[in-house]
Amino acid sequence: MRTLRDLASPATVVAVLLLATSAASAHVGSTPHVHGFADGVVHPLLGLDHVAAMLAVGLWSATLGGRAMLAVPAAFVGLLIVGALLGAHAVAVPGVEPVITASVIVLGLLVALKVRLPMSPATMLVGLFGLFHGLAHGAEMPAAASPLAYGLGFVVATVLLHAAGVGAGLVLGRGALQPATRFAGASVAALGLAIAVLG
Repeated sequence: MRTLRDLASPATVVAVLLLATSAASAHVGSTPHVHGFADGVVHPLLGLDHVAAMLAVGLWSATLGGRAMLAVPAAFVGLLIVGALLGAHAVAVPGVEPVITASVIVLGLLVALKVRLPMSPATMLVGLFGLFHGLAHGAEMPAAASPLAYGLGFVVATVLLHAAGVGAGLVLGRGALQPATRFAGASVAALGLAIAVLG
């Protein structure tokens, strides 16, 4: 007999979400489903590389402290939007996926090694990664999407992931918990390497 714990397993939750998504997409009549805000929010959450990179941006920002906690994520989001606009208009930029994978590795290492960069190079580096993540989001935007609503959705999801990373970084940066920040960064970098190797 299945317990409540069994029913709440990750596989069950994913299956229920997939069924719910399919049901929500099955409209009566010939009107196509218009992908809106909620679809935009979900899109980046389905990519493990994006989730890991966003959390690492927040963790690293917390490690840098001060104004960097806002400026570094803001640089990412600003250029994410620029990249999404380019991607949505089919502007071809080579190496999008390799740069995204590199962003996971580099951001993880920045956290694991507690690298401290001045504000300008930190925002430029993270902004560059944001541009490439945005290019991927824009290119993957469904043809039936409402560009404004869908785009706002993945921007909001990105900001929330950054905020979660900053919050985790502030908590883990205290006293005896500090090694946990390094471990989290190393885990992100290891994930990036696995993605690079396994493709």
